[in-house]
Amino acid sequence: MMDKNKKGIFEKSLILVRGIPGSGKSTFAKLLGRAICSADDYHIDLNGNYNWKKENLNASHEWCKRKCERFMKIGVERIIIDNTLSSEWEINPYMNMAKKYGYRVFSVIIENRHGGISIHNVPENTLEKMINRFSIKL
Repeated sequence: MMDKNKKGIFEKSLILVRGIPGSGKSTFAKLLGRAICSADDYHIDLNGNYNWKKENLNASHEWCKRKCERFMKIGVERIIIDNTLSSEWEINPYMNMAKKYGYRVFSVIIENRHGGISIHNVPENTLEKMINRFSIKL
């Protein structure tokens, strides 16, 4: 039996699943668990249709952060963030929450080696901007 005072596999984890649209983030996130926070979910209507609108972008990300914090407040053991998270400023709020609630953070970058195409019809020039600003900390 593991000593609860020692860090190990049973500690609380926040997994940041990062990548450009179409890379397979959502598919991978579902393999990891059920406590998934995704800004995309904000754009799904009651009939299951994805209705993305640029004017809702900030609201969707704030909604996602609030969902994550609700999970952390009740001590969910493994929380998955399924967003592009291409820049440090997008990652930092989750890092701050993890520190506040005692979560260990893992950052997983999903490569698009399978040639996936975004189901959200993200324009090619927007994808290029995301790729160019993608921050990796090794």
